[in-house]
Amino acid sequence: MAVLASIVNAAQIAGYPALFLLVMAESGGVPVPGETALIAAAIVASQGKLDIELVVAIAAFAAIVGDNAGYLISRKAGRNLLERPGPFEQRRRRVLETGEPFFQRHGRPTVFFGRWILGLRTWASWLAGASYMPWRSFAVWNAAGAISWATTIGLIAYFVGSTATSAITAFGLFGLVAVVASASANLLLRRVRRSPPTYRRTG
Repeated sequence: MAVLASIVNAAQIAGYPALFLLVMAESGGVPVPGETALIAAAIVASQGKLDIELVVAIAAFAAIVGDNAGYLISRKAGRNLLERPGPFEQRRRRVLETGEPFFQRHGRPTVFFGRWILGLRTWASWLAGASYMPWRSFAVWNAAGAISWATTIGLIAYFVGSTATSAITAFGLFGLVAVVASASANLLLRRVRRSPPTYRRTG
């Protein structure tokens, strides 16, 4: 929450450029808090200081740009770039060990759902490039994932706030399902309480 609070403050000052740069960097393979930046920008938008439509659009565009950059770099440099010594070497090798077999089995859905999984969100485009996934297929699934991710996370943060979005940040798709289920249950409970009781006539 401290990280979120600091990024909220940064979003109030830097606004859209900070959102674009952080989301693009995370999507391109740099482990920075891109999703947290989206949440922070949406919270600032709920305070009337940013436009939520622009927040969602910029986050989606930045994710697409970053993912395509990561894909193209990995496609040309191959897995050697992921395995070479240097910054984030252990993290890159860990992603290869756990993510590559999963990616090879599931392919296209991994590009889409990888956007929702912490860790894989940063390296999914690199795995796609290293596996020589056709660019057209990657571009379609990546765009769909980026747009749905930016829209869902942005709107939840805008309407619900940081409490629910922190669950999504921590647990990915499972957190999203839990938030939606909880919101649906609360809405249903409110409707039941508001509906007047019905009585049957007897006799």
